[in-house]
Amino acid sequence: MNDRYDGYTGGDPYELVGYDEFGQPVYRQVPQQPAQGYDGYGAQQQQGYGYDPYATGTQEPVHPVQPYDTGQQQQASPYDTGQQPSAQPYGSHDAYGTGAPGAGGLAGTGYDAYGRQGAGSGQQPRVVAEQTAYIPQQAGPQEDDDSPLRADRDYRTEQFAFVEEPEAESEDVIDWLKFTENRTERREEARRRARGRVVALVVVIALVAVGGAGYLWYAGKLPGTSSDAEPGTSTAVTAQKRDVIVVHLHNTKGGGTSTALLVDNTTTRQGTTVLLPNALALTDDDGSTTTLAKSVDSDGSSGTRDAVDTVLGTNIQGTWRLDTPYLNNLVELVGNVDITTNADVPDPESKKKGEAPLVKKGADQTLSGKMAVAYATYRAPGEAQNAQLERFGQVMQGVLRKLSSDKQAATTTVQTLAQILDPSLTDQDLGAFLSKLADLAKGGDYKTALLPVQQDGTLGESASSSVIKDILGGTAKSPDADAAVRVGIKNATGDKAATGQARVVLVNGGYTYLDAGSAGAAQSVSQITYGDAAKKDDAVEVAKTLGLPTSTVKKGTVTNNADVSVVLGQDYKVDTAPKG
Repeated sequence: MNDRYDGYTGGDPYELVGYDEFGQPVYRQVPQQPAQGYDGYGAQQQQGYGYDPYATGTQEPVHPVQPYDTGQQQQASPYDTGQQPSAQPYGSHDAYGTGAPGAGGLAGTGYDAYGRQGAGSGQQPRVVAEQTAYIPQQAGPQEDDDSPLRADRDYRTEQFAFVEEPEAESEDVIDWLKFTENRTERREEARRRARGRVVALVVVIALVAVGGAGYLWYAGKLPGTSSDAEPGTSTAVTAQKRDVIVVHLHNTKGGGTSTALLVDNTTTRQGTTVLLPNALALTDDDGSTTTLAKSVDSDGSSGTRDAVDTVLGTNIQGTWRLDTPYLNNLVELVGNVDITTNADVPDPESKKKGEAPLVKKGADQTLSGKMAVAYATYRAPGEAQNAQLERFGQVMQGVLRKLSSDKQAATTTVQTLAQILDPSLTDQDLGAFLSKLADLAKGGDYKTALLPVQQDGTLGESASSSVIKDILGGTAKSPDADAAVRVGIKNATGDKAATGQARVVLVNGGYTYLDAGSAGAAQSVSQITYGDAAKKDDAVEVAKTLGLPTSTVKKGTVTNNADVSVVLGQDYKVDTAPKG
């Protein structure tokens, strides 16, 4: 077994005696052999190797110990005076370098790991300090890891080792950093959420404000948009959007018709049933005067619709013909109607007198389909037609209150009736329109109004203000650019023949004749007025057509839906031939 190389190349007599606990080799001086003759100078040696000059008494020679046991007895040097004891194998001594008996100690007087003589039996020889000192150029004991580095040493890279910090301490530091970072992030996130909430709140408030203003504008409740605004202010009465259809109830058994306008004011969200008396004066296609009842029977739906538009200034989108059997089915489909009746209605199919009425007079009466038809068409002996018309209006409003507000459901109800509708109104359009009115009726925003007419069927002043202006828009629709000028004629001559003569003259002249009725008292001078300055020339032409002086033309108030109003005075000659 080879000794480890320690780098020492000097010539001094040192020998390896072992290794310290750090793995470094330990040397000592090789003891000199006692001379048995003369040295080189012819003098006898006085001291042998291992002699301690400071020791007193008998000295025992220090025998060199071989570092390794080769298993053979070492031969004595020719200079030895006696035999050396055989060395025990290296590593047989204990941890403290003391030889145990029979255990391979260094002949009872072994050396420890640092080359010092062990505590054996007998007197121990003293060993000088330089005998156990480290030889030159030999590295000393390894410094403790905790000791500071010496600046005078030359350290090499391979002599260093990286020391990692304990994992627990590193995790603690990381946890603390994470905790600090998380706190900061949480604070920043809290600030961001707070800013987000503030922004969201501002946006919501703005949307609510805009939505509220839009609803008030849509409902006409903003200042200046209400129909109740004073004259001269910014009013939106004529600009309000209205959806209108006309419904004709045909009594298939008793005969006769009843007509009403269903109006949905989408601007003010107000629904109205406008009842039209059968005596309402209309002008047919040839310019002749007729009544609403006659127009429904002769002119049909299209002609009647156009005639009503002309008189009332409405824009009717469609016509709904509702025969009494379909009204019966409609009431049954919606689940009966609840109304307050104003008369006892007998059963029209009853042949016995004195039987209980089919419909009793009273509040909150539930009417089936048959009962509703009987009540809507009932007209007591001697009653005016308007009384029966009002009952029809009650039934229609009761049906709307029970009809579904859902567009699809209302359309399904209409389709279930299996009616053949007028081409101007499809079942989808009718269902959508009725669902809107049903929603208004359920919310209490629905009413019924009767259009007042005079005895001759013409419109009076009350009709212009209460119904035509407030409900239907106030004025007639603007005619097309090439439409005929509408001339309203009021007879103040005292001669009824003057009206017919003026009508024929105007129709032949290409004008549209409107019957404005008769004045309560005769007047001597005729009057021709126009409301729009653009109609001044038309008014002058009307005066020439009727044979009246142009000096009678003035700007002023015109009758309903007329472009030019004419009041025929006693200066109008009935037998005068038409001029122009």
